[in-house]
Amino acid sequence: MKDIPLQLMTVIMEDGQQGIFIGVPMVADAPPQNKNHISEIWFSDVREIPNSLTVSVLMEMVQAQLCQSQGKVH
Repeated sequence: MKDIPLQLMTVIMEDGQQGIFIGVPMVADAPPQNKNHISEIWFSDVREIPNSLTVSVLMEMVQAQLCQSQGKVH
């Protein structure tokens, strides 16, 4: 089975609420050659998923969502 690099991003709000997002790493181990800044942040719809879901199936769902989003963004 192939390993999949994953990174957790935790966002903590001023009122104490927090969310954890899972995705492919955005920060490389080596510093980038040019400075790259975030231009946009997109959130998907909230989806209920079974608690028995494997990481492999989750990543397939994420990839499918990305493909759908890229088709809609112009």
